[in-house]
Amino acid sequence: MHEVKLSDGIITLSPLRVDDAEAHLAGEDELLVRRLNGGPGTREGVEAYFRHCREQWDTAGPLRAFGIRVGADEVLAGTIDLRFAGEGLAPGQVNVAYGLYPSWRGRGLATRAVLLASQYAASEGGAEAVIQVEPENPASAAVAQRAGFTPCEPTPSTDGTRFDRYVRKLYVAAR
Repeated sequence: MHEVKLSDGIITLSPLRVDDAEAHLAGEDELLVRRLNGGPGTREGVEAYFRHCREQWDTAGPLRAFGIRVGADEVLAGTIDLRFAGEGLAPGQVNVAYGLYPSWRGRGLATRAVLLASQYAASEGGAEAVIQVEPENPASAAVAQRAGFTPCEPTPSTDGTRFDRYVRKLYVAAR
């Protein structure tokens, strides 16, 4: 697999690496644990997940997990992942999930990451991006709306959890 590296001049998205585990664990907080991770991370668990993410890249699996990186040193500020298949997704839909570490929030970085990841999803054949947000997470909903997503009918997951849903048509950017 060739290395994917996307940048808008402020942030860079590149695949998560096992050596990102320490920075990820240092950045975890209660919000990320509850909304994205499902529980506090351990070094072994995070490294195993990041290896899985790498395998998905290498095998063109349905998951594309990026590190959101900032500055010339590409400091890990959070993660964003695309799922090209999954529960509640129609053919052509791509789920977008993101999270920033606390010290990086409130700077517009998540919106930038969503825009870059959406361009990548379109280039990989995605027709529509979907962001699912817990109703108690207005910051994430604001990211979706700033990135041009529009609200649509909320959907419950198979376990009954309700998510607000935002969608956006994807187009390959002209060069």
